[in-house]
Amino acid sequence: MAHSDRAAETARPRAVTLQDVAREAGVAVSTVSRALSNPDRVSARTREHVHTIARRLAYRPNLIARALPSGRTGMLALLVTDITNPHHFGLIRGAEAQARAAGYTTILADCQGSQELESDHLQRLDSAVDGFVLASSRLAEANLQRLRGGRPVVLFNREADGFPSVVTDSVDGSRQVVEHLTGLGHRRLGYLAGPVAAWSDGRRWRALQAHAAATGAEITRMGPFSPTLADGPAAAAAGLSSGATALVAFNDLLAIGVLQQLERQRVQVPQQLSVVGFDDIFGAGFCHPPLSTVSSPAEDAGRALIDLLLGSAAPGARLVLPTRLTVRDSTGPPG
Repeated sequence: MAHSDRAAETARPRAVTLQDVAREAGVAVSTVSRALSNPDRVSARTREHVHTIARRLAYRPNLIARALPSGRTGMLALLVTDITNPHHFGLIRGAEAQARAAGYTTILADCQGSQELESDHLQRLDSAVDGFVLASSRLAEANLQRLRGGRPVVLFNREADGFPSVVTDSVDGSRQVVEHLTGLGHRRLGYLAGPVAAWSDGRRWRALQAHAAATGAEITRMGPFSPTLADGPAAAAAGLSSGATALVAFNDLLAIGVLQQLERQRVQVPQQLSVVGFDDIFGAGFCHPPLSTVSSPAEDAGRALIDLLLGSAAPGARLVLPTRLTVRDSTGPPG
């Protein structure tokens, strides 16, 4: 063996196999397999002997290989629209903690707001996981329905016939925003819309319209905009030209991008223009000025999604989580 080959072997030790354990224990490979995966089928003495040898050799089971007979891998996939969005931090943490408590490992996939990439992740992971959590899925309804009958799927902030879902109460959150702004005296509101494919955007817009009408306020829809800091300048320009005295952004990242642009243009917030976001992400409380925003229990949502996925939820089961407007310095009476 060449020196470089020996060095590579030293750097990457070979994984211990069932055959290694069987050889060391002096039993058949099938006996080792039964002792580790179906211990009731061997004697207590043999089982303890095999487990002792496996621990001494630091044997770790191949989960994929073990899954072949049962069709179960002990892994769940969580697909998010944008892994860089802090709104997903709590969701991921809650889902991972609940999955771990149930004996599952979580695989995280970033869809980057793309239907094509989301579909690709679903196809690639289908044989490797026992179920999917789709967070704010951008899939068209027809493509989503094609998933029925396959691996279990639960949805976050998306509803579709036949799928269990967890949604945050953006309807009530929208009510709180409108009542807060109109209570301050605003009568001309602007909505900085998110992606057209975002289910929550349409739901939020309809709720804002209805509550604005109920309070006698006017609201104008602008966009769509990318739900990122980068689209802040374009959203700020649209908001300023609309004549609105208060802007409601699709999410906090867009709202913070708007605040940054308004500061560059020396537009005073909230004296000249109020701004509200959705999600209450990390950073919303210490941007300039601190952002008024609608918060929701993201970590609770993550836990609830795993519970639905593993609990054989009825098709179409729906859990609505409460929202709360957190008022900070970015909103005030119109100037």
